[in-house]
Amino acid sequence: MLKHIPNTITCCNLICGGIAAMFAFRADYSTAFALIVCGAVFDFFDGFAARLLHVSSPVGKELDSLADVVTFGLAPAAIVYALLREQTGDASFLPYAAFLIAAFSAVRLAKFNLDTRQTDTFIGLPTPANALFWSALVLNARQWLLETPHTEWLIMGGVLLSCWWLLAEIPMLALKFKNYGWKDNKLRYGFILLSALILLWLGWTGFWLVIVAYALVSLVNNLFKRRNVA
Repeated sequence: MLKHIPNTITCCNLICGGIAAMFAFRADYSTAFALIVCGAVFDFFDGFAARLLHVSSPVGKELDSLADVVTFGLAPAAIVYALLREQTGDASFLPYAAFLIAAFSAVRLAKFNLDTRQTDTFIGLPTPANALFWSALVLNARQWLLETPHTEWLIMGGVLLSCWWLLAEIPMLALKFKNYGWKDNKLRYGFILLSALILLWLGWTGFWLVIVAYALVSLVNNLFKRRNVA
């Protein structure tokens, strides 16, 4: 019975993602965002449960990636598609380009499963971070994006940048703690504190700014590491 608990949690993640996509197509961005957040919580706890219960399995790993493609690939793509559809109308083909997010997220997850380097860090933008960025940004800035002329091209530039970053050979900070000491985790604790302050300031929709901060912190950390090596 215990061996089924992690996979059940993973399926909850997948269900959240599927329903989030449905609400996104209806332009109900707040519900879609809430469901993506719930999916991210389930995504964290399925691996945690598998390690705690010592029931990790190859099936669970593959199921986790399939669920992540839906929650962190299809759902944010549907959100961006719906927003672009609001901006450009039914006659434009531009909104369909939003599904590049789903395609690149799937490739990123496939690479992650095969990449043995990503045990202590991530290489490229993690799909949950990308999904939280887009879902929170659209919810937070929808009115401005709709009222400002030609923002569809700004969005498409952001889509292309995020797709590139998903697969880029850029080490990213991983919130994986081998221990909880301050010396080995100063950057992680600092980022968690910064994230908490941003969310207290902007609320849950501030997740887009948390992800921007995450990207900047990772880049600065890489710069310092290179200088130390040099």
